[in-house]
Amino acid sequence: MDFSVIASSLGQAFEPGMLVMVLVGTVLGVIVGSLPGLTSTMGVALLVPFTFGMNPAMGLALLGAIYASSSYAGSISAILLNIPGTPSNCCTLLDGYPMTKKGQASRAIALSTIGSAVGGLISVFALLFLAPPLAILALEFGPQEYFVMALFGVAIIATLSEKNLIKGVIAGIFGLLLSIVGMHPITGEARFTFDLPELFNGLSLVTALIGLYSLPEVVSMLKEKGAAASSGKVEVSGICSSMKELLHYKMLTFRASIIGIIIGIVPGAGQSIASFIAYDDARKSSKKPEEFGNGCPEGVIASEVSNNAVVGGSLVPAFTLGIPGNAVSAVLISGLMIHGIQPGPSLFADNSEIVYSFIFSLFIANIAFIPIGIFCAKYCVKLLQMPKEIMAALVIGLSVIGSYAVNGSMVEVWVMIAFGALGNFMKYFNLPREPLVLGLVLGTMAESELARALALVQGDVFRLTTGIMTSPICLIMIGLILYSVMHSVLKRRKSVKAAATKETLAEAV
Repeated sequence: MDFSVIASSLGQAFEPGMLVMVLVGTVLGVIVGSLPGLTSTMGVALLVPFTFGMNPAMGLALLGAIYASSSYAGSISAILLNIPGTPSNCCTLLDGYPMTKKGQASRAIALSTIGSAVGGLISVFALLFLAPPLAILALEFGPQEYFVMALFGVAIIATLSEKNLIKGVIAGIFGLLLSIVGMHPITGEARFTFDLPELFNGLSLVTALIGLYSLPEVVSMLKEKGAAASSGKVEVSGICSSMKELLHYKMLTFRASIIGIIIGIVPGAGQSIASFIAYDDARKSSKKPEEFGNGCPEGVIASEVSNNAVVGGSLVPAFTLGIPGNAVSAVLISGLMIHGIQPGPSLFADNSEIVYSFIFSLFIANIAFIPIGIFCAKYCVKLLQMPKEIMAALVIGLSVIGSYAVNGSMVEVWVMIAFGALGNFMKYFNLPREPLVLGLVLGTMAESELARALALVQGDVFRLTTGIMTSPICLIMIGLILYSVMHSVLKRRKSVKAAATKETLAEAV
C-alpha cells in the first residue's frame, strides 16, 4: 500500500468538485431510497449516463454517494409509514414503525441514521485496508456453499416466528413456493407466469413488499379517525440527544457491521439477507428479546448497521476480482469500464489514485447523509400529523407509482394489489409476514444454487452431500443452522413453561 498515493487521493476527495458530487449524490440517494419502489440499483443505473462527461473520480463519487445514502434512506418510509423504501429495509419496519406508533419516530430515525453511517464507515475501512485478503473469501463460495447459506437464512424463520412457530413456518413455506414463479434457472421452463413476460423473471421483491405492508396499513388507517400518529405529536427536539444511545449498543453495532461486510463480500447475497441475519443475531443476544417487534431500538440498529455495511463489503470482490457483490456493484463496475477502468487484481496498481479517491468520497458520503437525513426527518415526521384519510391516499399513490416504476408495467401494479390482499388476509388472521418475505428472498437463491450444484455433480446427490460435508464453510453454516433452530425451540419451550408455572401460581393464590 503506497501511503503517498493514499495521501494524494485524500486531497483529491476533498476538492470542491468532488465534494459537490458527493453532496448531490447524497441528496439524490436520500430521495430515491425514501420513495417506495425506487431501489439503490435503479438510482445508480439512472445516473450512470450523466457521468460520461465527468472525469472518472467525480463520476464514481456521484454514484457511490447515491449507493450509500439510498441504502439508508429506505428506512425513512419504513419507520414513518410501515413501507420499506428498499427491500433491505424490511427488517427496519419491524421495530421502527412500532416506535413511531409510540411517538418515538424521531428517535427511531436518529438511530437509523447514525447506525447506517457507522456501519457504512466501518465497511469503508474494511474496503480500504482489507480488500485483497477479504476478496479471497468470496472465491471460496461455490454453488453448494450458496445453497447452505440460503438454508441458514431459511432457519431464521424459526426466530422470526417464536410467538407462533407453526404459523411462521406456513408463511415461510408459502414464500418459498411463490419464489418459484418465473423461469427455471437451468432449463428456462416458464412456471406459473400465465404467459405474462413481466413474470418471466419471477415476482419482484419490491412489488411484493409494497403490497404486503402498505395496503394493509391503508386499511388500518381508514378504520380509524384522526391524525396518522397514534400517540399524538411527534417531537424532533430529541433527535440529537438520542444519537448517544447508539453507544450503549456498541457490541451490537460491531457485530452487525461484521455481518454486513461478510454478506456483502459474498457475491449475490445482498442487503436483505444481511439485515435478516443481523436482526436474528440481535434478537438472540438481547437481554430483552420479547421486546423485538414491539418497538425495540436494537432491532432498528441491527438492521440498518448491517444494511449499510454491505455497501463497502460488496465493493471488495467488485474491485479486486471484477465480481459484483450485488446488483448495485454490478452497475458500478459498468461505470468503471465506461471510463476505461478495468476492475480486477490490477485495479489498485493501475488506477490507485482514482480508486482511493472513490473510497474516501464514499467515506465522506456516509458522514454527509447524517445531517441531510436528520434535516429530512425534521419535516418527514410532520407527515404523522396529517389526517389519516389524506395519509392513506398518499400511501396508495406512492404504492402504485413505486410498483409501476419497477418494470414500467401495470402488471406490477396488479401484483402489488394481489400481495396487498394477501397482506390483509395475513394481518387479519395474525399470520407473520416476515417469514413469507424471507422465503421469497431466499427461495430463488436456494433453487438456482441447488440446480447448479446438482449440475456440477451430474445429478449425483451422494456426491453433492459429500461435497457439503467436506466443505469447512458449509459445516460452519450447518452448525449455525442447528444452533438457530435449537435456540428458538428451547426458548419457546422455556417461555411456555414459564407461562404455565405463572398460571398455576395464580390459580393457587
